[in-house]
Amino acid sequence: MRRKIIVGNWKMNLDGKSVENLITGLVSRLGEFKHLDVGVAPPFVYLPMAVCLAKEKSLAIAAQNCYPESRGAFTGEISPPMLADIGVDMCIVGHSERRRYFNESNEFIARKVRTLIDNNIKPILCVGEKLEERDAGETLEVVGDQVRKCLSEVGSDEVGEVVLAYEPVWAIGTGRNATPEQAEEVHRFIRGIIGDMYGEDVSSEMRIMYGGSVKPDNAYDLIAKDEIDGALVGGASLALEQFVGIISKVL
Repeated sequence: MRRKIIVGNWKMNLDGKSVENLITGLVSRLGEFKHLDVGVAPPFVYLPMAVCLAKEKSLAIAAQNCYPESRGAFTGEISPPMLADIGVDMCIVGHSERRRYFNESNEFIARKVRTLIDNNIKPILCVGEKLEERDAGETLEVVGDQVRKCLSEVGSDEVGEVVLAYEPVWAIGTGRNATPEQAEEVHRFIRGIIGDMYGEDVSSEMRIMYGGSVKPDNAYDLIAKDEIDGALVGGASLALEQFVGIISKVL
């Protein structure tokens, strides 16, 4: 049985006091949810504080991005060894906002996945189609290409460190979300690709989250699906009660 996982992506939001209050509140509630993994991804400047507040607790701390080199003349970038040095557990890569606003390619994302694994940080690899691609019937082609290329540098003995997140671009921050049936179809397809690449045993253990306008009122119907192993939550993770409301839907 795959262990469920809920991760809050805080994007470029909150200030120091808000981060402290939110993490403190989450940590105080985690005893209610020992049957799943919970994590949050604060902005870079708050990661050291977040790691300190969550230390020896069951709250994972994730970075929102990284650069796929260990060091060098890359002004403004943060390397996986730096993240590992401060105790970060996970790192989001391939998010549609990085692909859209920073023109990140599948090949570039694959390098991030590789470097994170080399530094013992679990990648959260995001994949998903745009609205025009879904309307054109290209969802599976687009998502399949992203999965294959972004995992191209990962071996079968390592891919278990990766958590996948299916996030249809048209459902991120729009108030729209894929129906549970639509999400389940793509999750099943992704699991099939993992099976083709790494074998059925690896595929059956791979955790695949759904992301895209997840809220307390739709979380249960999504996460209850057999192929959906949790949620990557955006806006609703910025408020303690909303986020806990989503976590509480995981049975």
